[in-house]
Amino acid sequence: MVSGLRRLLGSTVVRIALALLLVGVCVAVVWWRGPDWDRVWDAFSFVRWWWIALAIGLNLASTACRAVSWRLTMGQALPPPQPAFVHVFSSFGIGLLGNAALPARAGEVARVAVLRRHVDRGPGTSATLLGTVFAHRLFDLPAVALLVLYVLLTAKIPHWAVTGLVVFFLVGVALAAVAMLSARRRQRHVVQADRTLRRLVEMARQGLAVLRAPLPAAGAVLCQIAGWLLQLFAVWAVMQAFGIDAGLPAAGLVLLLMNIATIFPLWPGNFGLLQAAVALPLVQYGVAYSTGFAYGLVLQAIEMSVGVGVGLIFLAREGLSFATLRRMENDESE
Repeated sequence: MVSGLRRLLGSTVVRIALALLLVGVCVAVVWWRGPDWDRVWDAFSFVRWWWIALAIGLNLASTACRAVSWRLTMGQALPPPQPAFVHVFSSFGIGLLGNAALPARAGEVARVAVLRRHVDRGPGTSATLLGTVFAHRLFDLPAVALLVLYVLLTAKIPHWAVTGLVVFFLVGVALAAVAMLSARRRQRHVVQADRTLRRLVEMARQGLAVLRAPLPAAGAVLCQIAGWLLQLFAVWAVMQAFGIDAGLPAAGLVLLLMNIATIFPLWPGNFGLLQAAVALPLVQYGVAYSTGFAYGLVLQAIEMSVGVGVGLIFLAREGLSFATLRRMENDESE
């Protein structure tokens, strides 16, 4: 009976049905407990759509900056020749698609699986690339620290948001400290590792090699800062589209709270939670909750459209299907 239940839960049809059921429940709850939807729809009547187009362009530019940062990061971990930028950007875009469509931010593993097709350097390549993904995420921390400082000094922050910002920052600092200590430890040759687990740990540590190279690390950090800055202006541009005259400090607060709201995916896209996290702080700026909620819907739609759109384009360019991508992600996870 247990084995039959496992086979049933492992069925693709059952998984799709459960996912659709979960989405339906989430939408029903948000619809029932959400804002005044008539006012939300009315907010779209005054949107200036050319600002939305500008925000999409800024998000695309932000994605390109982050891909450059990842390429600089892996340049210290992989032997030459380095992967072409088009392959890095392709893998990065497919990773965004994976994060949007697969659970538990599995897109990070998916982008490694796609890039390995172009840079397979033997055993341990996947672990090394995963190490570069981790290092690349760490390079978000300087940008986040600057943004948190800017928001604390300039924005109107609700009391409930202060705790979230502090925890977000402290977790990032802890991760950075662990990575720096790991990267500074003396490396041992992979061939000397007798066990598979030890070999994977050593190769993952090699992926953090950029932390010992000041110039490439500085370049990667600057690219990440540029990516966050472009995203900040994208959030501000959507404000202009809705006629929200709250300024860059409010845009910075919204950007931070959006990222905090999506750290732990409680349900697909954290739909409803993200919009509430955007709308509530804007009330202090005189923005109606329904308008802020509509604004949050557009922000999430832009982020999803850029991630999914770029991912689908590069998925087709790589000659892969979504089912193949999921199998690749599962293989890399094992």
